[in-house]
Amino acid sequence: MNAIVSSKQEPEGSPPSPPTAASSLEARLLQRLLQSAGNLDVELLLGNEIVVRAGDPRGTSAGRVRIKDRATLYRMLRDPQIGFGEAYSEGRVDVEGDLVKLLESAYRASPPERRRGVLARLVGRRPRANTLAGSRENIHHHYDLGNEFYSLWLGSTMAYTCAYYPTEGATLDQAQLAKFDHVCRKIRLKSGENVVEAGCGWGGLAMHMAEHYGAKVRAFNISKEQIKWAREQARARGLAGQVEFIEDDYRNVTGQCDAFVSVGMLEHVGVENYPALGRLIRRVLPANGRGLIHSIGRNSPGELHPWIEKHIFPGAYPPSLAQMTQIFEPNGLSVLDVENLRLHYAHTLRDWLGLYESAVDRVRELYDERFVRMWRLYLAGSIAAFTTGTLQLFQVVFATAENNELPATRAHLYA
Repeated sequence: MNAIVSSKQEPEGSPPSPPTAASSLEARLLQRLLQSAGNLDVELLLGNEIVVRAGDPRGTSAGRVRIKDRATLYRMLRDPQIGFGEAYSEGRVDVEGDLVKLLESAYRASPPERRRGVLARLVGRRPRANTLAGSRENIHHHYDLGNEFYSLWLGSTMAYTCAYYPTEGATLDQAQLAKFDHVCRKIRLKSGENVVEAGCGWGGLAMHMAEHYGAKVRAFNISKEQIKWAREQARARGLAGQVEFIEDDYRNVTGQCDAFVSVGMLEHVGVENYPALGRLIRRVLPANGRGLIHSIGRNSPGELHPWIEKHIFPGAYPPSLAQMTQIFEPNGLSVLDVENLRLHYAHTLRDWLGLYESAVDRVRELYDERFVRMWRLYLAGSIAAFTTGTLQLFQVVFATAENNELPATRAHLYA
């Protein structure tokens, strides 16, 4: 696909200038950057002079990306995946137009098989290790940014995982509570049962299981900030006798439980640790035990976007369903049900981004402009990843192989 090149920036909305020869070095570099993005139909601007576009000049582009200077352009050419995110965060790249739509176009322009090929060639770029010590460092990097920051945009439940929207008009808080109920119904939770939750976040699900289903919950987490918040909330809601929030790694879970639940932790476990996680689950479940794992995933194996792994979620890895089965298959655990909530996560992220933008002045006060832009890009890019099918959201229900106390239908999910 040939690029359209103009030596002068046109006002937004005006007809493009007639194409000229791509004779300048800057224009050729901009063309190369467009090609590396799969000839994404955007206008690339270098300063105020050079404009390059791939696609039909009479059509509507996905947006404008303004690159501040040649040094930034070189940086993006050396490593487009990390270079764009870092330059955007630093204010050296600006996006004119709808950021989410532009990022959706970028995902669609680059087929999944091509993205996997590029990632495979990146030397030394692997998720950071999720050893006992490594996991603490990785979790601290993301989840211990401060409870005030997350309270600005997660809603009253402080649930930082995909919500479940029973109706299109449901609010974020309603959808998170519906997700809690959806999980409890899937594991057929009954009063007096014991639950182990691995990776409990700010404790919303654990407290919901105790308060509304009469369960006794041991919830494990290695984020100091989240555990502190959860314990305070449990005391305030009179649930401290039913929910024990334990600041410890899931690998140190002992005892037995009727149900094992993990919502949003598997992404931080690492595929190499899946068999051990499965052995732990089988050890804590009795003959009639069951459980649920809720995780971001992929249709086929692939690394997390390298900019997100470097700056937002160190050590994170979204597995494919085949990779998830390494938890169940070697350990006598039967998969009962798989549900994909991909579009629910896109909806959740749109709600989060709206709240984030409404609180952006406070975020800037807490951190700085670079942090504001970095998290805006992360949330917008995550919406695009789910709407384009680059990422999935799997809920997998399972039980011990010998468990015959199984429902005959799925009616209990919607009662």
